[in-house]
Amino acid sequence: MAKQLPYPAMREIFARFQTAEAEPKGELEHVNAFTLVVAVALSAQATDAGVNKATRGLFAVADTPQKMLALGLDGVTEHIKTIGLFRQKAKNIIKLSQMIVDDYGGEVPSSRAALTRLPGVGRKTANVVLNMWFGHPAQAVDTHIFRVGNRSGIAPGKDVDAVERAIEDNVPAEYQHHAHHWLILHGRYICVARKPKCGACLIRDLCQFEDKTEPA
Repeated sequence: MAKQLPYPAMREIFARFQTAEAEPKGELEHVNAFTLVVAVALSAQATDAGVNKATRGLFAVADTPQKMLALGLDGVTEHIKTIGLFRQKAKNIIKLSQMIVDDYGGEVPSSRAALTRLPGVGRKTANVVLNMWFGHPAQAVDTHIFRVGNRSGIAPGKDVDAVERAIEDNVPAEYQHHAHHWLILHGRYICVARKPKCGACLIRDLCQFEDKTEPA
């Protein structure tokens, strides 16, 4: 685990990320808060591309909790059967749809506590929804962010909660909103798990990773 980078380095890193991509976007397709909740819940142990392929048909017929309930468990299962753990995920989608209707008046709630009451929605999913839909600078730490944070020194931590706190505590405020998207994309396409593309990395000179690959 690398040591936490100092404030000047953190400012420079996120300034570079912002210059390279000022408005980074999540890759899960959605049309409203409800479909975002569903898509993120489905993405556990699945790729965004795989989720998008399944949800295009699903969201075409069910983009509200009421429509999802009308579609029913069998209908949801049929649409998402190409995704890992699809049977349990289908059950969760029906259950969370029912809870949104019964407990939240048919609207996706905007607090982490309320979101994490929904079946299949953990802290990471709640943070994605808070950030992407409600504009709250919540940090959703996935395997990419965990790897990048610990390799580089941007946000070292022994577990995802520690990395989340490190981002919140050390990323300058003006970069907090997009921080998790920049880090996810960096981990997905540059700082990959097996052979990071250090030669193409725009923060190579500031990164503390000792086993850099490819000459700059």
